[in-house]
Amino acid sequence: MTDVLVIGAGPAGAFAAHRAADLGARTTLVAREEFGGMAANDGPVPVRTLAHAARLLREARQLGRYGIATDEFRLDYPRLLDRVDEVVHDIRTHSALRSRIDGLGVKVHEHAGTTRFVDPHTVETDRGLRLQAEKIILCTGGVSRPLIVPGAELTHTHSDAWTLREVPPSMLVIGGGATGLQVASVFTAFGSRVQLFETGPRILASEDADVSAVVAEAFREHGMVVRDKLDTVRSFEKTPDGVRMHFVRNGTPDSAEAALAVVAIGWSADTTGLNLPAAGVETDERGFVRVDAYQRTSVPHVFAAGDVTGRLMLVPQAAQAGFVAATNAVRGPQLPLWDQISPIGSFTDPEYAGVGLTETKARQEHDVIVATIRLDAAARPIIDGRTTGFCKLIVDRTTHQILGCHVVGERAVETTQLAAVAMTAHMRVQDLARIPLSFPTYAAIVGRAAYVIVRRLGLDADRSPYEPPC
Repeated sequence: MTDVLVIGAGPAGAFAAHRAADLGARTTLVAREEFGGMAANDGPVPVRTLAHAARLLREARQLGRYGIATDEFRLDYPRLLDRVDEVVHDIRTHSALRSRIDGLGVKVHEHAGTTRFVDPHTVETDRGLRLQAEKIILCTGGVSRPLIVPGAELTHTHSDAWTLREVPPSMLVIGGGATGLQVASVFTAFGSRVQLFETGPRILASEDADVSAVVAEAFREHGMVVRDKLDTVRSFEKTPDGVRMHFVRNGTPDSAEAALAVVAIGWSADTTGLNLPAAGVETDERGFVRVDAYQRTSVPHVFAAGDVTGRLMLVPQAAQAGFVAATNAVRGPQLPLWDQISPIGSFTDPEYAGVGLTETKARQEHDVIVATIRLDAAARPIIDGRTTGFCKLIVDRTTHQILGCHVVGERAVETTQLAAVAMTAHMRVQDLARIPLSFPTYAAIVGRAAYVIVRRLGLDADRSPYEPPC
């Protein structure tokens, strides 16, 4: 019997296994498929590679503006997929975490198939492994939530979209969240005629309202059809050229056709086949594994971390939860999962990102002051020919603490990290405004927004405030 058994080798599982072994526990890690989980094999790594190809296409279209003459270029999609495979292989092969896990003596079982509980301390896998452990950590991740309507079997998931062997001439994307927008944006860049559908009042409903509006406008300018406020999706049916979706919008029945339909309406816990009742592990009303602040499930010796718990489903947060779960599995419940500043964003065109409170939420809870800097008024976006978007900084008027930052435009995801660091350090806005950030950069736009707020608040009245170039 091993000390700690970790089920799932994505970010949560990998960090959990490393932490447990680092604390001296005899540790076993079992993966359904390959080490790395969705993040390396079906998530951020391959998706970011495809998004980078889309970026290169965008940049290539600008070459003439900068006096660079080129012959006609085209997308060789099969070669791009080969490159995706190369990237995934290289990251998996050269993963520093994997080498550290191996160095700590963790027993890693890849391609084990589905793991299921036999009793509270024993599991079996499809490949015939039978493992017993004093403590077990569930890190099985999540799966795309299906749309339960007639004809849904004719649709595809985002995972299917990333493994297409050719670019479809047209595509329906159902779901206006982060995953749906990523699919829609990438395939629009690759030449598909994309129609994006959302049942809510706007796409990116969890983001700042201005982010949602500017991204939707940019998508439409790129030729994408964006339709929100759907009442319901009724059904799908096969057509000679693909699939037809029937839906209702504003009480009026309608339909749309394309070669392919991709459903990206949310994420569910990947617990199918785990046989959780055999261990006594409970799930919540949404089907996610219920955990406490120490990542313990309803069974004291079973822990869970990552997407399977339904908490903020991002790679860094999954890794942190895995670290906490393993610490408590080995040492006992002593380390709660800490509150954290969590920047989020996506590599769409344009990129969008945010950290902290949206403007609407901030105004409900604080007396705030807001500064918005348009990218077409900043040097670096003008130089790069990428002037769509803005940077919004939200600050508490009394404490001068930064409550949120939201960015749309080139390098938005990277830019927002600066605000996240400032917020984590509890920097006041005047402290951020005094930093002489490099020029011309996208990060300097955050500094300019901070400077604008400092002036509006009348801070540093006894001395001239530093005015950062932007």
